Amino acid sequence: MRQSFQARIVEILSRCTDMTIATVRPDGAPQATVVSFAHDGLLIYFGCAADAQKAKNLAHDRRVSITMTAPYKSWAEIQGLSMAGEASEVMTAHEEAAVGELMLKRFPQLSEMQPPDASALKLFRVRPSLVSILDYSRGFGHTDLVAVNADDITASRGSLHHPDLLAVGA
Repeated sequence: MRQSFQARIVEILSRCTDMTIATVRPDGAPQATVVSFAHDGLLIYFGCAADAQKAKNLAHDRRVSITMTAPYKSWAEIQGLSMAGEASEVMTAHEEAAVGELMLKRFPQLSEMQPPDASALKLFRVRPSLVSILDYSRGFGHTDLVAVNADDITASRGSLHHPDLLAVGA
């Protein structure tokens, strides 16, 4: 991936706090829900109740589709992302702690909330494989379609850099 695309994707991710994530129900039907998220470079993290339908869907099928749009005042400023990728549950204490720090930095109001029982919550990491960058400042409906590989994810990482997270199935 060209570094300019990577920088644009990370910049848009930084301006968005919510995303719509579509998962696949066991019967094959899609389900889309809105969640808040944090990111470390191109990796996206979100949490949900352990018994939430999206958690059940991801246990069955890890494929996801994500959309988000940065705040804008006029159509000429519209920028957003549409991504295909896979979601994996965060399983290590190191990554859980780092994701918690990312979430607190992005959403300071979390520190005022009663923490849920850890067993009632699941954290997920989304590794995008294909990103469509929507940018109306480059023309009405302008998009750039960008494939993402493991090297792109490694190059974009910050605080959570760990080679095990790039392994297939991680």
